[in-house]
This record gives sequence, structure tokens and C-alpha cells, in this order.
Amino acid sequence: MRVVLAGGGTAGHIEPALALADALRRLDPGIGITCLGTERGLETRLVPARGYELELVPAVPLPRSLSPQLLTVPGRLAGAIGSAASILDKVGADVLVGFGGYVATPGYLGARRRGVPIVVHEANPRPGLANRLGARLTERVFTGHPDAVLPNAEYIGIPLRREISTMDRLSMGDKARSYFGLEPDRVTLLVFGGSQGARSVNQAALEAAPYLRAAGVQVLHVIGPKNTVEVEPPPGDPQYVILPYVDRMDLAYAAADLVLSRAGAMTCAELTAVGLPAAFVPLPHGNGEQRLNAEPIVRAGGGLMVDDANLSAAWIVQTLLPILNDPERVVAMSEAASRMGRKDADVALARKVLEIAHR
Repeated sequence: MRVVLAGGGTAGHIEPALALADALRRLDPGIGITCLGTERGLETRLVPARGYELELVPAVPLPRSLSPQLLTVPGRLAGAIGSAASILDKVGADVLVGFGGYVATPGYLGARRRGVPIVVHEANPRPGLANRLGARLTERVFTGHPDAVLPNAEYIGIPLRREISTMDRLSMGDKARSYFGLEPDRVTLLVFGGSQGARSVNQAALEAAPYLRAAGVQVLHVIGPKNTVEVEPPPGDPQYVILPYVDRMDLAYAAADLVLSRAGAMTCAELTAVGLPAAFVPLPHGNGEQRLNAEPIVRAGGGLMVDDANLSAAWIVQTLLPILNDPERVVAMSEAASRMGRKDADVALARKVLEIAHR
């Protein structure tokens, strides 16, 4: 049996696809899995690193405005569809699962051309163009957000890495804090801005560092590989640990009592899966989907939200610090976040895919 996964460009498309791949391999060790990607996406690094075969098709981004480039889209898209269809032929695909991004559109249309069954997974509350198209080509549509609207959609959650979804955060806390050079028995705030970091989040946290330290709070701050730090916290106790990136996010989550972060779909899914409360700072531009990602968690009591424009050191000190110093409130928020989590979406989706492929 061969399954082709089409989801590239950003970690939000690639990580659910790889989590599904892992689940498929656990359920059927003999299964063949091929990932479709483009040469410009993170998949060129992430997919081979996880041990999966990667086939590339040309990227065909759609211009956001009327321009001469728009005239070139039909020809380039036709070439990408042909490339995707050829890959499906070569591997003998039994089913194609799309997660959105540039590669999903030619994947869906190539599968339709070859009569290969299509499965769509949409992680966000506002489906992208590729998945809106894909949902018109199949009745097998699954979503990672309860409010996402697509034809025939079934809410299933977002497939997550097993080291995240199966983690016992509380039992790993001491070990995780030691791993990052933090003290095992101090209240810990985890700060990060998504896979690339967020300047406003970084700056506000760094400016709040003296106040957090004075209150006995230690900080694990992942600034992101593309961000520079303009203010370095002075050495001292409690610790304020700054890292450009973290490969072991499971340990970062286990080390934390509370999180300050953006509100990407994967971030929200992972935090609720491990029962970690957060102060969400939605991305201030785009289509507003990060706010929609976080709203159900906030309504349930598993987090709070602040606009990017209102985030500051003063907000952290006045709003976040009292929560960090209130263990009972942190526990209540953790339990509320955990009730929102979906830990088994990878296995649930894998079983659906295998069922379709066996027909």
C-alpha cells in the first residue's frame, strides 16, 4: 500500500503530515509513504530528517493582485499538476492526503486526474484556497478546529508528534528544567513566538525580565533563529535562559508552568494536548486566524489573550505575573486547557486513511 502526503511550505502544514506518516507506519509497518513538496518549503529539511521519501513539484503561488504574473499561473499550474500525477503513477499511490500549502493544489488535481482517492485535512479555522478546492473533489474532509467550515467536514483535531501527545508533563518537569539549566522547584515561564520567533513577544519579555526575576520566576525564552536580541538580561538568579531554537519542544513544555506565545494552529493544539495554559498574542496581520485558534481555549478558561499592540512589559507584570504567583489558578487553567486537547488525532486520521486505501 502506498500513501502520498501533500502538505508543504510551513511547519503548520508539514508537521501534521509527518505525524500522520508516523501513525500510519505504526499501524502498518510495511506501508509506503511519499511526501510531496516544493524546493522552497521547510519540507526539504524536515521530511528527510524524519526518514520519509520526498518528491518535489514546482511551486505555483497565486498572486494576491492583478498583475502580469497572473497570466503565467495556468501554464505553471498545468505543469505542476502533471508532475504530481507522474509521481502518483510512479509510486502506485492508493490514496492522497492533503494538508494545504502550495503543493496541495497540484496534488489534489493530479489525484483527481488519476482517479486516486483524496483525503483533505484542514488545521485552521479559516480554510486556505488549496483545501477549499480539495474539499470540492472529495467527501473525505477532516478538520483540526471545531469551527472550520468545509463541505462534509468532520472535526478530528490536528495530528501531533507522539513525544508531545503522549507526554506526562508533570512527571517530566524536574528533568526538563534541569535539561535547560533551570532550577527544578521554581515557577517557570516559557516564551516563544512560533517557529521563526516574534520580535514584539521577545522584546516585551526581555523588558519584563527584571520584574520576573524579582518575583522569583525563571524564564525559558526561545527567541527564534531569525531574531536578534536587543536587550540581554543580566546574569543572576532566577535564571533567564535564552535560546535561538529548541529541538525538544516536549521538554520545553514539560519545563513550563505557563506560556507566552503566538497562537498558531499547531501551537494551540500542542499546548492543549499537554495541558499547558498560555497567554496568546495572535499575529497582528494576516486573516485573523490566530485569534480564532485561541478563542475556544480562552473561552474554556485554558488561557488568556492580548493584542500584539497591547503587549508590553507592563502587561506581563500586571496581568501575567499574578497568575504565575497563584498556583491554584495555574492548575485550574491547566485542567481547562487539557479538556480542550485532542491527543489521538494522528491515529484517528490514520485509521480513516487506511480504511479508504483498502476499499
